[in-house]
Amino acid sequence: MQRRSYVKYFISLLITAFVIGCAATPERQSTGEFIDDASITAKVKAALINDPQVKARDIDVETFRGTVQLNGFVDDRKQIDRAIELTRSQQGVKSVVNNLQVKS
Repeated sequence: MQRRSYVKYFISLLITAFVIGCAATPERQSTGEFIDDASITAKVKAALINDPQVKARDIDVETFRGTVQLNGFVDDRKQIDRAIELTRSQQGVKSVVNNLQVKS
């Protein structure tokens, strides 16, 4: 009978460790947040690729908790403005950090 108690205790410890491991912290996303951000990143990249004004291969997209960061070098200011506009229009985007620069 006592052996069952140890097994139950061990299983509850494993479950607790799993739940804590999947929890979000200020620096780390939960599993759900990671999946949401991956989806947002995919939507933004698709929008950039499908737009004839933007050279998507020159733009790197990263998302953390709904904040999308755009990095890279583009040909002109119009491409920056269009990339930001496309990014903001995607569902789930909370804010956009623009690190795009015009090539010199």
